[in-house]
This record gives sequence, C-alpha cells and structure tokens, in this order.
Amino acid sequence: MSEGQITIELNPRERRFYDRLRERVVPPRPGATTGARDLLLLLPDLTILLGRLMRDGRVPLVEKAIAVAGLAYVVSPIDLLPALVLGPIGMLDDLFIVAACLSRLVNHVHPDVVRRHWSGQGDALEVIQSTAAWFERELRLRVGDLGRMLRGKRSR
Repeated sequence: MSEGQITIELNPRERRFYDRLRERVVPPRPGATTGARDLLLLLPDLTILLGRLMRDGRVPLVEKAIAVAGLAYVVSPIDLLPALVLGPIGMLDDLFIVAACLSRLVNHVHPDVVRRHWSGQGDALEVIQSTAAWFERELRLRVGDLGRMLRGKRSR
C-alpha cells in the first residue's frame, strides 16, 4: 500500500437509503452528449455527496463550513433562478453552487474519502470536474455572447 492511500471496505448490507433509491432511477444513455438535463440529474448525487462529506471527520472544518453553505443554498427557498418560475432550468444555480463547493472541497480532502461517499455513476472526481467544466464553458459562452451583443448596440 502506498503512502497516503486509504483502504475502504464496503459492506453491501449497509447500503444507504439514497443508494437503494438511486438504483431505481434510469441512468442517462451512454455516449449521449452532456447537456443541462443530464447535469440536473446529477444534482441529487452531488448534493448527497456534499452532505456526507460535511459529516465526515476527515474533512477539515473550513471545508465543512463551505459544505454547509452549499447545502443551505440548495434547501433555501431564495434562489437566483427560482425553480418554481423557471422549472428545471431553475435548478442550474443550485447545481452550480454544489459543484463549486465540491470543487473547493476535493482539493483539500483525500480522493478516497470523496469516492467513499459517492453514490453516483462513474468516478466522483471526474463527475465533479466535468460538471464544473460545463459551467465554466457555458458561462464563458453566455458572457461572451452578452459582450458581443452590447458591443453591437454601442456601434449603432
């Protein structure tokens, strides 16, 4: 065993309620392009991961505070994009906050600790990274579109 590696033994009889519930959800199609809909299906997995990491004793106190803030935003009725008005698109801000909190957290916690608490499909670290990258790419495009639109109005 290499230095810094954590061995995790999973007992199948101790499956969590969320893990059992998640097995009943139909997974996204393999090979399909990732869009907002696919990312929104990750919101429960990432939120559960954030909550589990918040309760883990191996997570530093500052990172736990960030996890609490992220979870508070998700459960808060006050949103930048209200889901009651915008429907599923209104959950994108929640996903953005959770992904940002997890991106910060995984830089300060051993990867095996994060993977231990992951209920979703694939590798937790890759999912967090791809979710954050999607937001970065989409926000850059939207901000760039807005900038081009504003420059176009000024030149008229």
